[in-house]
Amino acid sequence: MGPMMPWLSPRSCAIRAVSLAAMLAFTFAHRAAAQSQGPNFSPEEKAIADQIKGLRALPDDVRARTTKSLALQIRDLKAGPNKVLLANGLANLSTEGDFGHDTLQEVATTLADALRERSVPPGKDGPAAPYVELAELVRYEHVEASLDDPQFASAMSKLGMDDASRQNADFTLTDVRGNTWNLRELRGKVVLVNFWATWCPPCRKEMPDLDALYRRFKEQGFVILGISDEDAGKVESFLAEHPVSYPVLLDPGRKTNEKFRVDGIPKSFVYDRDGKLVAESIDMRTQRQFLQMLAQAGLQ
Repeated sequence: MGPMMPWLSPRSCAIRAVSLAAMLAFTFAHRAAAQSQGPNFSPEEKAIADQIKGLRALPDDVRARTTKSLALQIRDLKAGPNKVLLANGLANLSTEGDFGHDTLQEVATTLADALRERSVPPGKDGPAAPYVELAELVRYEHVEASLDDPQFASAMSKLGMDDASRQNADFTLTDVRGNTWNLRELRGKVVLVNFWATWCPPCRKEMPDLDALYRRFKEQGFVILGISDEDAGKVESFLAEHPVSYPVLLDPGRKTNEKFRVDGIPKSFVYDRDGKLVAESIDMRTQRQFLQMLAQAGLQ
């Protein structure tokens, strides 16, 4: 297939937060350079791609219905790389909020079907991105998917190892006010670690809900640690316009991001009072979804 195409590469912070339009632009530029030709979407495929690009602009209830409809439309397409591209792009955006288990199940089924029909070569560092995307839907969104492919099995295994690393991870970081925080020293409290960035729309969207939950539960021993790897001045400027009451920590050099295997944001991890990792999210969450996560740590 030649050089690996960007939309099939492992998900990165940039890929998680940019629009599908940007992903497609990178894809098409790469394909033109590698194959001397541009994209070749059929009219039906282009119509689907255009709808995926516009998902973030839709109200949540409309977005849920549209996402489910798009999953079914993609499933009816002929097998090929464009089908995998569209199925993976839809899956990448389907977890940005609370769009219902049934919707996520349709998205996962479509992606699994597309990969079953047209496999994707692995990347230099492991399974191709669509297999990782599907594995994350299965492990973290609790949908079902059947795919007899060693890359899918490898992706599932890697997620298990990532979670083991997160369970044992520790860090000492300084917040924007100069206070120092150590994760293990917070045993006895419920801790939510949230990785975010000022440029990430889903990150910004969930921050008011996180702030409301922090103010609601902080007297019960609840701590939120927001972690950004950006420049301190950029973070402080953002917080001056969008203040939150929970601590925001700085991670220069991304060492803590690397310990937590963070390759896309937002990501959140909940530890109970014994320091056990009891819940995590691979994307933006609503207040209702965060409450479900905190309930697993004993907060009601």
